[in-house]
Amino acid sequence: MNIDESQFFKEITLRICGSLNLERALWHCFLYVHEVFPADELILTVYDQSLGALEVVATADIHDGTARSDKIPMSPPLRKQLDEALRYPRVRISDGIFDDPIVERIARHMGWLDSSMIITRLILEGRFVGSLIVRAKGTGHYTEEHARLWALVNEPAAIALANSRQYLELLRLKEILADDNRYFQEELRGRLGNEIIGAHFGLREVMDQVIRVAALPSPVLLSGETGTGKEVIANAIHSLSPRSNGPLIKVNCGAIPESLIDSELFGHEKGAFTGAMAQKRGRFERAHEGTIFLDEVAELPPQAQVRLLRVLQEKEIERVGGAQSIKIDIRVISATHRDLPKLVEEGAFREDLFYRLNVFPIRIPPLRERRADIPALIEHFIREKSREMGLAVIPSLTPGTIDRLLGYNWPGNVREVANAVEKTLIQSDGKSLDFPDIPAQGAPIVATTKQSALSPGFPLTLEKVEANHIKEVLKMTAGRVEGPGGAAELLGINPGTLRHRMRKLKIPFGRSQKMSGVKNP
Repeated sequence: MNIDESQFFKEITLRICGSLNLERALWHCFLYVHEVFPADELILTVYDQSLGALEVVATADIHDGTARSDKIPMSPPLRKQLDEALRYPRVRISDGIFDDPIVERIARHMGWLDSSMIITRLILEGRFVGSLIVRAKGTGHYTEEHARLWALVNEPAAIALANSRQYLELLRLKEILADDNRYFQEELRGRLGNEIIGAHFGLREVMDQVIRVAALPSPVLLSGETGTGKEVIANAIHSLSPRSNGPLIKVNCGAIPESLIDSELFGHEKGAFTGAMAQKRGRFERAHEGTIFLDEVAELPPQAQVRLLRVLQEKEIERVGGAQSIKIDIRVISATHRDLPKLVEEGAFREDLFYRLNVFPIRIPPLRERRADIPALIEHFIREKSREMGLAVIPSLTPGTIDRLLGYNWPGNVREVANAVEKTLIQSDGKSLDFPDIPAQGAPIVATTKQSALSPGFPLTLEKVEANHIKEVLKMTAGRVEGPGGAAELLGINPGTLRHRMRKLKIPFGRSQKMSGVKNP
């Protein structure tokens, strides 16, 4: 046999490292090896130390390469040989499948007839990772010269095996992350209507605007009093947009010191100022291919307004202390509780920036303008806070309390409702809730046919509030529970869940409604 070692090493290295697809790489190797010395099959194994097993991951013959996953358990003495691979020769010849106990286990599993083999242990960074075997049918085919030549493939085969396994693991993790992301996005979309209380009533117009603009890249300006839920609406816009798989980066513009705001928003280079020990990406850079939510945007200082205007115009940023422009792809949602047009008139906010941000304005009405949502909010927070506090029984409202809650103006809006519920639960000692800190006087109750079926002065428990709410929705849908425009769709819940609640609240529907002769009010 007269084979050039350099040529052999070069051909094997190029072929086995030429593809992350192990079976294809192994087949390309076989086509070359088959021409230079006896070979009927190449076999590649991986050692799983945790299982104490050799796994045949790929084989190749004259026809093709084949991916496999045959795990072959090893006995404790054989596992010791594999764990202490450096104590044994890297390359060995086996003139018969029964001459080597490790090869015998593989041969019996694979159903080989008696064969000649050269086995090279693949060692990477001092650790046994697997083996590469060349097999020829029959005995006595291989010499020490063959073994010396086969020893040349150890490093490239070990590297190819490790790279392929890491690549497959990355693909597996990527699929898991993608699947988890799809699942959570579906969960988010499914729960969106439930999380935004009033999405089908007081906030219906807002949600119509959200759905209309979510799919577009246009900037959105959310305005509304403190506590109306601007962040929740921003979440909804992002989750319903094509960017939902990207990041949603939230910035409270009023909470960042003026001296740090450029660094926080746009990042900085190492050494840009005292304390800049390393390069840092800013919020805009982190929001690439996603959405950035600028809460309380009216609090931005003048120099940050100038840089924000450039970001909106040029779609690029520069880190503090940097000279290189960085292209970014973001969608900007901003929010404020202040009167921006008035701030523009006073010179406190740039007019050109205002027009850039105000492409699609959405006003979120205060709670006093959507009183029909108050009972559902009260119920939602009572259930949520009761779970957080670990209460065994969810308390009800004392008679007449709901009228006082409906008449109150709630200057703190939804945030005030949540805080009031939590405080009342803490003070209740397990009794019915009466909200003693909420005054009786307030704005008159405003109700329309579509918004409320609650009458002032009517004593209601929490379950009665829920029952009346469902009945009102059924009235709007002419008793239809499911399907497009049905009560379940309007309430944002599963039809089966709605029927279960109706049974519990003794609200007749379907056949039971016809048999009772009762019409939903």
